[in-house]
Amino acid sequence: MTTVYTRVASPLGELLLVGESDGTADGLRLVSLSVPGQKGGAVVQDGWLREPELFAGVVAQVEAYFAGRSTRFDVPFAEGVGTEFQRRVWKVLEEIPYGQTLSYGEVAAQVGASGAGVRAVGTAIGRNPLLVVRPCHRVIGADGALRGYAGGLERKQLLLGLEGAACVAGAERA
Repeated sequence: MTTVYTRVASPLGELLLVGESDGTADGLRLVSLSVPGQKGGAVVQDGWLREPELFAGVVAQVEAYFAGRSTRFDVPFAEGVGTEFQRRVWKVLEEIPYGQTLSYGEVAAQVGASGAGVRAVGTAIGRNPLLVVRPCHRVIGADGALRGYAGGLERKQLLLGLEGAACVAGAERA
């Protein structure tokens, strides 16, 4: 497998899409989708190939999402990324419907990590390498306040606003 990437303009800034490919569009598996300045975001490495044509399907889905024409993504992800716990948390994120939110505590309960496990869930969510397509922006505080987002709270608010999700924007916290 070869590591490939492309960049695409979005309301969040220029997105960096990174994938693993066997050289065909059908063989692409998305590894990362990150925004400029993202905490822990991908950075293009020596040896990566810029192959925008391999990402045509992913880019079309991202553009449709930002244009309000699509509410979900059907993108193959690279396997083996993250710990088993992180993958369980990320699976919950993938199941949060468009325009809806869950609290960190609700996510923790779904993965069997309530109580002190909420902090571990927050850490796992913060390490989600697939912003937007794996909708970690849909997780908010129990009081409806925006809380942490690797891409920045202003981007989280933009995404939730695009989806028409209810949140307490005035109670933002890092």
